[in-house]
Parts: sequence; C-alpha cells; structure tokens
Amino acid sequence: MKKLYEDIADQIADQIDQGLYLPGDRIPGVRKLSQQFGVSISTIVLAQRLLEDDGRIEARPRSGYYVRAQIWPIPELPALSRPLRRPTPVTGQQLVLRLVQTTNEPDFVQLGAAVPHASFLPTRAIQRSLSSMARTYGNELSTYQFPPGNPELRRQIARRMAEAGCQVNADEIIITSGCQEALTLSLQTIAGPGDIIAIESPAFYGLLQAIETLGMKALEIPTDPQTGISLAALSLALEQWPVKACALVPNFSNPLGCTMPDENKQALLTLLGEARIPLIEDDIYGDLGFDTKRPRAVSAFGSGEQVLYCSSFSKSLSPGLRVGWIVPGQYREQIEYRKYVTSLATSTLAQYAIADFLKQGSYDRYLRQVRRDYQRQVAIMIRAVGKYFPVGTRVTQPQGGFVIWIELPAKVDSLKLCQQALIGRISIAPGPIFSATQKYRHFIRLNCAQPWNDTLEQAMITLGRMVHALNTAS
Repeated sequence: MKKLYEDIADQIADQIDQGLYLPGDRIPGVRKLSQQFGVSISTIVLAQRLLEDDGRIEARPRSGYYVRAQIWPIPELPALSRPLRRPTPVTGQQLVLRLVQTTNEPDFVQLGAAVPHASFLPTRAIQRSLSSMARTYGNELSTYQFPPGNPELRRQIARRMAEAGCQVNADEIIITSGCQEALTLSLQTIAGPGDIIAIESPAFYGLLQAIETLGMKALEIPTDPQTGISLAALSLALEQWPVKACALVPNFSNPLGCTMPDENKQALLTLLGEARIPLIEDDIYGDLGFDTKRPRAVSAFGSGEQVLYCSSFSKSLSPGLRVGWIVPGQYREQIEYRKYVTSLATSTLAQYAIADFLKQGSYDRYLRQVRRDYQRQVAIMIRAVGKYFPVGTRVTQPQGGFVIWIELPAKVDSLKLCQQALIGRISIAPGPIFSATQKYRHFIRLNCAQPWNDTLEQAMITLGRMVHALNTAS
C-alpha cells in the first residue's frame, strides 16, 4: 500500500503530465496544496521532495517550486546484443574483486557491485530475528545444520515459491550459502571441464566466474534488453554446438533487468526439453518486480525435473547472511552431497533467523515498500543519465531489480572510465566483465540501490563529465 505522500506526489505528477502545470510554471504553495488535498503540510513537503528527486520540479530560493523547464529525459534502449557466436573460455574477471571490495570502503559512492545500501534492507527486523533465535535455540546454534538444511526455512521457502507458480515440497529444497554456491553446485553436477554452457549476453559476472573456475566454456547468445535471450539464436546454437546446459536469469536479469514473457519461458522449456538440456534458472531478483504481481519462474511451466532452480535472500534481505537455496529436480542426491563436501553446511543462526523472519509475515510487508523504493531509484538514475551523460547514451528500462545497463558513445572505453572513477572514489561495473570475451567495451552497469542525495547526484555529474571527456578525446 502506498504511503499518503507518495500518492499525493503521483497525483501532482499526473497534473504535470496532463498539462495543468506547464514547464516553468510555479506549482501552488504548501498551504494551498495542503488544503487542496486535505492533508498536513508535512505530507505535502514529503511529496514535493519526491517530485524534486524525480526531476519533475525544482526549488527556487524564496519563491517555491516550479515545473522544470526540461524534465530530465529518458534515454533510448540499447539494441539487441550481438556476441561472438562460438564457445570460448572465460577471461578478464580479475577486476571484479576490486569492485566488490569497494563496498567495504565507506567513502566510496558504491555503484559497482549489485549490493543494496543498508537503508533499503530490513536490518532491524533481521537483527530482532537473530537475537530471538539466539535466545531460543542457543544450544542448537553450536551445531551444523547439514544438507538439506533447516526444515522450517525450507517449508517457508516452499510457500514462497508458490508465488512464482512453483509447486515445490520442502523436501525438494537444499539450503546453500547464497545463490552463487547454488549456481556453482549446479554447474559442477551437470557439466565438466571443457563442456559448453549457453548463457545470456551480457551475463551476470558471477556466473562467468563459476564457468571460468570450473574450466568450462561459455556460449554467449544474443539477448534483447526487454524480452531476454533470443530463442531463435539459442535454437540455432543448440544445433551447432554440443551444449551441456543453459544458465539464465529469466526475471529481471543482471545486468539488463529484462524479463522473459511467459510464452518465451514456455517455449524455452520446450526447446531445452526436446534437446535434453537442463536449465539452471537464477531467480534471485524475482521478488523485486515493480509490479504487484510476481513474475512466474520458468520451472512453473513444466515438471521441474529438467530445471535446477537457484535463488537467495542476498539481494532482498541480507547480503551478509549468505542464505540461498536450490531446487535441483532430478539432481537432488548429487547436489546434496556436493553441498556437504564443498562447505558442510550453511550458517545455522542465519537459517533460523530468516526462517523466523519469513514465518512472522515480515517479508511481504517489506517487499511492498522496497519494490516502490527500487522503482523510484531506478527511475531517478535513468533520468540522471539522460541529464548528465552525452546525447545518444542508451539505458535499459527494467521493470524490477535495481541495476541499469548503459550503452555509452562508442568512443568511450568503460575500463578507462572505471579506473578514473575509482580514483574519484566512485565504483562502477565496466561492460567487459559481463562477457566471456570482454565485449561491451563502451557499456557500464550501475547499481541504483543507493539513496538519492547530493552525494549521489554529484557522483552522477562527475561520471557524466568523465564520459564527455573520454568521448571528445582524440
């Protein structure tokens, strides 16, 4: 449910869009708006701040708020990706460690790693669950919770997966140390060194790192920034190459933020089923859609036996607790054993705490708020790119998650931009780390899960200046 000031902000925004207030017009003062909407002055002030953050209005000293003469533009979408269409070893992932390390440096503006700022996370509620579980299960916390993991947590996850259209029994779920471990365990189980894994392009660099570490090869498939992987291109690739598995992020993919339409998900399952190729489905962002209706998982369209479903609470609840899970279908016994020999067990206290948080019903209340927060932050960041970056810059328009993929002018080298930004205490994710062959040299990904304030706006201004300079350099 929207907060009152958010609803007021939306109504004023609609009036601007309908031409009731034109660019340059002064909008009514707080007292008049307070009377007009029948709300308090403080509510109007909060609504005005949201509209200012959205780039719709601007304050003038001792004069009030005015509709911006030019509302920050929304850039066009990037084109369909065109990766190298042959299997290749993964290279160039060393830079990623430096980017994620900046998340621990408080003076950085952290736009590189896809880690939400603490203000977006239910930190206090998680702390209460941690404290409660520590008091209640003191003795049990000193022991391992061997695979498949905490029974109550698995029951709660099974209930939540019904939201994604998946009818899963708790016994089918194995708890992992984050989604990254789930992906790695899946790859280890169904493929070996030298085997070919079909992936989206651009792709999540964590998946690329897992493929690289395991000595496998990536086959990058063209991907649309709105509808996801090209099924026609994937079908052709399956005819040409002995693909061992397909690994995708169908809902709010990273870095594009796109979501496969339901008909594409069904067609994907049919295509892979006919070729007897398993799907590794990464659904880590599935709960973070801007719409009230959660998108269905690919595994919801079939029996689930050919799908290894992977997810975690790292993006939605707490990156530090490292609690994820996998529904491995027909590979359950192999995955359970590999989980045991790889890391023995996931943190006992973390499992109890998240199980308690879910059981209390706190997760749904939290999601309702944070989805709106991420939608607003993504919209602000897209418009900031439109305002501060060169004309011709293109940006994805995700409908969930909190990252955006930006196509810069062709002359701009994102690796150089990344190095300059790091010197300026700003982290960004350069395009080449999202490709097995280090493509996307003039692309970057930005993490929008940061509070919009003067510091962040100044960082965007600085990045825009750097991009302009690199674009005009001879």
